[in-house]
Amino acid sequence: EVKLVESGGGSVQAGGSLRLSCTASGFSFSDYEVGWSRRTPDNQCTIVARMYVSGTIMYSPPVEGRFIISRDSARKMVYLQMNSLRPTDSAIYSCVAGDSLYSNCATADYSGPGTQVVVSS
Repeated sequence: EVKLVESGGGSVQAGGSLRLSCTASGFSFSDYEVGWSRRTPDNQCTIVARMYVSGTIMYSPPVEGRFIISRDSARKMVYLQMNSLRPTDSAIYSCVAGDSLYSNCATADYSGPGTQVVVSS
């Protein structure tokens, strides 16, 4: 059974930082691209950070320069360091994995239930 379980969400003031973690199991983790999606209160979903098997990393423009994605294949973990948080970053963040990830959430083969991030001004 495929499982992606996120942790580390919470409430923070604008300008603060949070680190999200994801534990993966049930699939060949090192063979998949991994990333983080977010679904905003208006139900818009975007994969904001993704890492290819090659190690290449892509960020969506709103988070580039502030968020950092990393993975530990030995431990089957994915992380998202979020810095300089803004109220517009408030969303449910989910760990995703897929054969070929793009910014569209539909490209994820697997997705965790998510963890809520609330950024107050």
